Amino acid sequence: MEIAGAHLVGAVVMAFVEGTQPLPGQRTATDDLIDELVALRAQVAKIGGNVNQIAHRLNSGGQPYQADTAVLAQAERTVHGVREAIAAIETAAHQAADRKAA
Repeated sequence: MEIAGAHLVGAVVMAFVEGTQPLPGQRTATDDLIDELVALRAQVAKIGGNVNQIAHRLNSGGQPYQADTAVLAQAERTVHGVREAIAAIETAAHQAADRKAA
């Protein structure tokens, strides 16, 4: 089966929450959202790598580059945005579960 693990888990969870049972190989309206979250995770991991490189250089006694401040500021803004997105997703998931339970 050619399906990413995150996609499969997301499809199963959403099928339970929505009360449907689509086959994992079939695309649903939720699949695009799952794909976006997977892409977001990859981008955040890259940002984390950049921050780790800066921290390693500075902790080794190296001097900061001019761009370090901008990179760290953008990383902070991105992490803040990701946290907001996670909170919105969590709220939506709870609301969907509550509607299903009602």
